[in-house]
Amino acid sequence: MDLETIATCLNLKVFSGFDQLKTEVLDGYTGDLLSDVMANSKEGDLWMTRQVHQNIIAVASLKDHAGIIMVQGAEPAKDTLEKALKENIPVMGTDLSGFEIAGRIYNLLKEKQDITRIDP
Repeated sequence: MDLETIATCLNLKVFSGFDQLKTEVLDGYTGDLLSDVMANSKEGDLWMTRQVHQNIIAVASLKDHAGIIMVQGAEPAKDTLEKALKENIPVMGTDLSGFEIAGRIYNLLKEKQDITRIDP
């Protein structure tokens, strides 16, 4: 499932990466501790975090994440948005908690996976 579908289904606010919304999301990762995200997330993950500083862009770029969702109404700091634009990292936002948005994304991805198994 691509970022555009997820953003539309979950009414996410897109801050950057409009031209990257066809990026495929393979899985998700929720976390605010950068060292944990660097150690345990994977390429293609959609990362959900409360962090807003520019270091999140560096981590997402390093791990080749599909994008970042800022939770609980968080919005990127000005330097974060500038770096996201430069690095082509999609950054989106939601008022939902990390727990709730992760559950909704999980359900969307699982639904897509189940449909793919039935109708190859």
